[in-house]
Amino acid sequence: MRLPYELQLGWRYTRAGRATRRNGFINFISGVSMLGIALGVAALIIVLSVMNGFQKEVRDRMLGVVSHIEIFSRDGQALQDIDAIMAAARKNPQVIGAAPFIGAQALLARGEDMKGVLVRGIEPKLEPEVTDIATTAQKGALDRLVPGEFGIVLGGDLARSLYVREGDTVTLIAPGGQVTPAGVVPRLKQFKVVGTFDSGHYEYDSALAMIHEQDAAKVFRLEGPSGIRLKLKDLHQAREVADQLAVTLPGSFLIRDWTRQNRTWFAAVQVEKRMMFIILTLIVAVAAFNLVSTLVMTVTDKRADIAILRTLGSSPRSIMGIFVVQGAMVGVIGTIGGLLLGLGIAYNIDVIVPALEKLFHASFLPKDIYLISRMPSDPQQSDIVPITIISLILAFAATLYPSWRASRVNPAEALRYE
Repeated sequence: MRLPYELQLGWRYTRAGRATRRNGFINFISGVSMLGIALGVAALIIVLSVMNGFQKEVRDRMLGVVSHIEIFSRDGQALQDIDAIMAAARKNPQVIGAAPFIGAQALLARGEDMKGVLVRGIEPKLEPEVTDIATTAQKGALDRLVPGEFGIVLGGDLARSLYVREGDTVTLIAPGGQVTPAGVVPRLKQFKVVGTFDSGHYEYDSALAMIHEQDAAKVFRLEGPSGIRLKLKDLHQAREVADQLAVTLPGSFLIRDWTRQNRTWFAAVQVEKRMMFIILTLIVAVAAFNLVSTLVMTVTDKRADIAILRTLGSSPRSIMGIFVVQGAMVGVIGTIGGLLLGLGIAYNIDVIVPALEKLFHASFLPKDIYLISRMPSDPQQSDIVPITIISLILAFAATLYPSWRASRVNPAEALRYE
């Protein structure tokens, strides 16, 4: 099947050789435009993929330590009839795990070193139902949390900052001291370190300490668990399930899901992602509109050819179509090249970044700042498709004015001095 001559001529102009110095310069400008589009598209794909990966990595590691939903008493006291509440929560088809806990803040001391910590009293047998701590802790660490023996499991970074290891003793200083004739004396209790865990999330590895629920109740003077933690089949349904539990649970409770607990952080990531999309799209737009200068120069160079085509019967619409095809080809090739380059880097960034860190002797992601220590990447179709479409639209839009000018060339004027 023969292709329309507009398409054939447009493609011929796109791949025209360096027959003259002027043609060589036009081809150079066209190549720069194509390269600019490719680099802009690749940058967009890489940056958004890394931001998606960063968000997913932090979220997954965060939810390996915290729960999808937490249930508290509205007065802040211990929950009554904990078994009945857990049984009612498990009736929801999305709930696949439930465990009681006590949450409190305290100071942890070892010699002259002291750290503020988040203390979590847990039931070791039920904890694996709601978190992945058991898989990241030392083997059998949670099983060594025996009530009455006052054992404690520390985050790996917390243990290292206190210079303690398994078998060492630390002192837990609870808030709300005891009133004595000598004044208010803080409540102190010695705990034996029975293990550590490394979740990969610095915020929790450096500040979380876990003890048995019954030991926590004694230290913090509570009558029972202060809350219940739930794990869901689909973490994205957390808000809907929380709203359902508010209606179905027997009693009035404060129910908090992970999206509300970390709402500010996730909202900030979304704003940053949106702004990066806008900024990098402007780079693609600048590269795409370089096509204007390329096509204007091509139209000027091809005025005689345009005039001959017009005298042979070509319509202004056909002339316009030739240069639209030429500009669109540059945009399509640049977009496809950028797409392949961006996806190639995005899918292999876990290999590329360590190689660059080794080459330059640098760490691009200090884990005490970025929460994670490796560069994640998660290319998503919902980002890639709009990037591709926007790039093609910008390239096509850049061809319209020069192509329209080409269609307005007067054959008599163009051939006067030929």
